[in-house]
Amino acid sequence: MKIGLIISVNDAETCWNALRYANFALGQKETVKVFFMGKGVEYQTIGTEKYNTVEQAEKFLKSGGKIFACGTCIKSREQKDSEMCPLSTMKDMYEIIKESDKVVTF
Repeated sequence: MKIGLIISVNDAETCWNALRYANFALGQKETVKVFFMGKGVEYQTIGTEKYNTVEQAEKFLKSGGKIFACGTCIKSREQKDSEMCPLSTMKDMYEIIKESDKVVTF
C-alpha cells in the first residue's frame, strides 16, 4: 500500500506521533511519503527530549521514507531547505495524494 502523510502542525507530540506512524508503516513494508506544510515545516526546531521529531525523521529517511516540504512555507519562515526539509511544491503534494492509497493528515 502507498501511504501519504500530510503534517501541518508544529506541536512536538503530534509531529512525533505522525513520524512514529510513518516509521511503523515502513516497517510493515508500505511505501510512505511525508509532506510538511504550514507550521509543520518547523518540525526540526520544535522537538523535545521526550518528543524527538528529528530522531524519528532520521529513522524514517534511513528506512527508505521520502520527505517533502512546502517551499513557500519554508521561505515564509526564512528557513533553509535541507535533506530533512527539502523545498517542494504543491505539485509534489498533489502527486503524493494522487498516487497514495491512503492519505493521513496531522
